[in-house]
Amino acid sequence: MTRSRTPLKVVPSQIDAPAQAGNATQRIVDSITNAIADRRLMPGTKLSEQKIGDIFEVSRTVVRQAFNQLSRDRLVVLEPARGAFVATPTAEEARDVFEVRSILETAVTRQLCAVITDAQIRQLRDHLAQERAALNNAEIPGRTRLLGDFHLVLARMLGNQVLVQMLSELLTRSSLIALMRQSSQSAEESHDEHVAIVDAFERRDAKTAVRLVDKHLGNVQRNLNMDPQRVDLADILQP
Repeated sequence: MTRSRTPLKVVPSQIDAPAQAGNATQRIVDSITNAIADRRLMPGTKLSEQKIGDIFEVSRTVVRQAFNQLSRDRLVVLEPARGAFVATPTAEEARDVFEVRSILETAVTRQLCAVITDAQIRQLRDHLAQERAALNNAEIPGRTRLLGDFHLVLARMLGNQVLVQMLSELLTRSSLIALMRQSSQSAEESHDEHVAIVDAFERRDAKTAVRLVDKHLGNVQRNLNMDPQRVDLADILQP
């Protein structure tokens, strides 16, 4: 005789709760990552569980999950009895990051110069125009993002998504190292260097383009500022 089974009743909130917590965790991770990439969070910044929980209206458990994920990505350091801090790379790590960037980006430049199309040259010119507009309008977050994205645009043109992901992670780590508030003069210099690189691409001059990219990254590295600054997390992370 077969016994009938009573269907298992599942309360919808029991299904939704883990998903909601996961979404909240990702929102915190994305917000902090973007703040680092935009250089609004400097190395050494203390990240308060309670304050971030209040900002995103989530429990401290959800905030800790976000911190753990950021720690695995080496963007946050978790210190016993002290809490979470934006990672502070050493000078040696800074050299290592920019060395890897130089290896990847000069290889990207060499390969792209051999296959770049006129349409892609126009795309790069459009990007340079956006950089110029941000510089003219003194849009510091905008210009910072655009100056960094220039390097990702080059990688995307090769169509290698693994390469794009690797470079994106390196650029985020570079943002922990590079100057938070780039001066107008150094931003102008970076833009001028981008223009020279695109000019070399348009001439299909791989040797010059590679040399200019390597020199550009060296200039960025020389403008490092490892000093942490005091910030207001509510102003930076407010959704």
